[in-house]
Amino acid sequence: MILAARFARENKVPYFGICLGLQIAIIEMTRNLLNLKDANSTEFKPRTRNKVISLVTEWKNKDGTIEKRNKDSDKGGTMRLGAQNASLLKESLARSLYKKKTIFERHRHRYEVNPDYVPMLENKGLVVSARSEVHNLVEMIELKDHPWFLGCQFHPEFTSKPKTDTLYLTISLRQL
Repeated sequence: MILAARFARENKVPYFGICLGLQIAIIEMTRNLLNLKDANSTEFKPRTRNKVISLVTEWKNKDGTIEKRNKDSDKGGTMRLGAQNASLLKESLARSLYKKKTIFERHRHRYEVNPDYVPMLENKGLVVSARSEVHNLVEMIELKDHPWFLGCQFHPEFTSKPKTDTLYLTISLRQL
């Protein structure tokens, strides 16, 4: 999967990564654009030094302490589950697809993009095109100089129905 994400990024091939697909794209870019070869997800390598994808409870706060959360925590425990709002960046592929400022999409995951790495990746062309409204977590990514590279942390396929989700329908039709 990491090789596929790299191939798509380097060769301007359309890429659509859902949940793990977004996370793989972040790992790939961190390894190859930031030259942090040990970048990984703690889901795959718990003791990796560069935890670009990890549980929120593995993040360090600014004072160096480890983030502490449980199901009763203000920021929502260790799993993001169910429908949640996200704000879309004005000049983005995501906004042009949805044609609205805010989306409501379903989640089912524990691992998130570590915000400590986002500014470095943005300096290399990453665009965070959607963020959660409540916790400011990465919801969607794009690449500045790529015609169609899109990753989403949520699951647009969970809301497919006869009048389906804008993003999922657009991706499905593009494959025909």
